[in-house]
Amino acid sequence: MSFTVAIVGRPNVGKSTLFNRLVGKKLALVDDLPGVTRDRRPGDAKLIDLRFRIIDTAGLEEAHEDSLEGRMRAQTEAAIDEADVSLFLVDAKHGLTPMDKTLAEMLRRRNKPVVLVANKSEARGSDAGFYDAYTLGLGEPCPISAEHGQGMIDLRDAIVAAIGEEKAFGEEDVAETDVEIRPTEEELDDENYEPVYDDTKPLRIAVVGRPNAGKSTLINRFLGEDRLLTGPEAGITRDSISVEW
Repeated sequence: MSFTVAIVGRPNVGKSTLFNRLVGKKLALVDDLPGVTRDRRPGDAKLIDLRFRIIDTAGLEEAHEDSLEGRMRAQTEAAIDEADVSLFLVDAKHGLTPMDKTLAEMLRRRNKPVVLVANKSEARGSDAGFYDAYTLGLGEPCPISAEHGQGMIDLRDAIVAAIGEEKAFGEEDVAETDVEIRPTEEELDDENYEPVYDDTKPLRIAVVGRPNAGKSTLINRFLGEDRLLTGPEAGITRDSISVEW
């Protein structure tokens, strides 16, 4: 992938919905309950003629750094620092909040490319929220509907304008098509069936267990970094997260 994009914004502005649309799969949990996404989730995205790596993030909130929300914020800030450009989502339907303005200031201080995205712009009464987004000082907002797929061409153009054509259309890594070979029903019914191990593909490991057994801590130990949220709270990880090792 030639570049990396981080999707950021306060809770419930549609970040995971946009992530799922761009990766073409329902990889991230989507719910009306705020705070469903906690860890940063990477994926391979496609937008018209663009191919890039995308990172879904937790909703940004003001919080003490030692709290769960503060640790979620640190994960999101790590994604912003890693990305070449951030898509800053605001909710055009419900309008701006003080948190939107705080986050806009934080993004400006980082001095990295930002595309301001006014999501839910298809909703009745969203015009006021769209025009209010200009007051954030991050340029012209790009109106989209992540749920319905509207405005994707404009979003593509805004990303190219933010990072430049050379970065947007740079040479992509050449990789073999990853085709997953699944066993047939007859093979699964055969008690003597043994799955074929393909040593040309990376080994995949699933870490499972009951809440607070130390799954995320073990993965962080493997990776040598605090990649996943950990803490004394039960059920911190709400979603399955795929990471390269």
